[in-house]
Amino acid sequence: MEKIIVYTHSDCLLKNNGSNHPEGKERLEVVLEAIEGINDVDVEVKNAPLATPDHIASVHPEAHLGAVFAMIPTSGLASVEQEPYADTFLCPNSEEAILRACGAGIAAAECVIQGDVKRVFCAVRPPGHHAETTRANGFCFVNNAAVVARYLQNKHQIKRVAIIDFDVHHGNGTQEIFYNDNSVLYGSIHEYPLFPGTGSETETGVGNIFNAPIAAGTSGQDFLKTFNSSILDNVDKFQPEIILLSAGFDAHQRDPLANINLESRDYFSLTKDIVDIANRHCQGRIISFLEGGYDLVALAESVIEHLYGLQE
Repeated sequence: MEKIIVYTHSDCLLKNNGSNHPEGKERLEVVLEAIEGINDVDVEVKNAPLATPDHIASVHPEAHLGAVFAMIPTSGLASVEQEPYADTFLCPNSEEAILRACGAGIAAAECVIQGDVKRVFCAVRPPGHHAETTRANGFCFVNNAAVVARYLQNKHQIKRVAIIDFDVHHGNGTQEIFYNDNSVLYGSIHEYPLFPGTGSETETGVGNIFNAPIAAGTSGQDFLKTFNSSILDNVDKFQPEIILLSAGFDAHQRDPLANINLESRDYFSLTKDIVDIANRHCQGRIISFLEGGYDLVALAESVIEHLYGLQE
């Protein structure tokens, strides 16, 4: 069984979105509590460092990041978007949380490249896959997976990176960033139509984008079948040197923001299938980033199943 390193930081708990917002600190609290309670997975929890502006500038221009940070209020909340999309908020502690969430991925990259471990889970918030090159949206400010993909390419000469996104919402940011870059495969399975409205099968980039839109009410069995045929088969053909995961757990049947019917155990199955590909093509190297998941019971259970799958 593989050892798993979990990168996280208490700064990620300080990111505040106001009362009744689905992306609250409780999400990370239940994840960390669940991880602490595991006794049959070899897990080491480490503090995430701060990402630097240089790391982030490989994806998001320095001027854009500076503009986002300039909007951080000294008290209360500030929205980065206008109505009716004003649900992506900055609070006084946002900069530290954003840089820790991205820094977790940078540290994870070093871990797997140096061979310390093969599997890393970044238990962080805010999430990242909706963040576009110059647009923060969908609770996301910096696209953590995208920054790490570029870091691996620029520092470690990784030529083929696969980003697999099983969050129930399409990762419009990740798709936009790599839409014309065939060195990065992006594969997403997601409920459609649903926020953010992107992710049709016709959006194919330069042959590197694979979208698997599924209808509301899709069963776990049908989800996994589509995931394998439309996403994993293409990842297998791509033969990546490393796999990054946008690990959202909001396709669970309990989740309040979507209408897909996965059960917690299904996250073990889909993770194990990803691990099989990683073992074939990229020395088992996987970095997973926490994205969505808004029912606390389902989130805690599903993350544990994900870790069980990662240790295979």
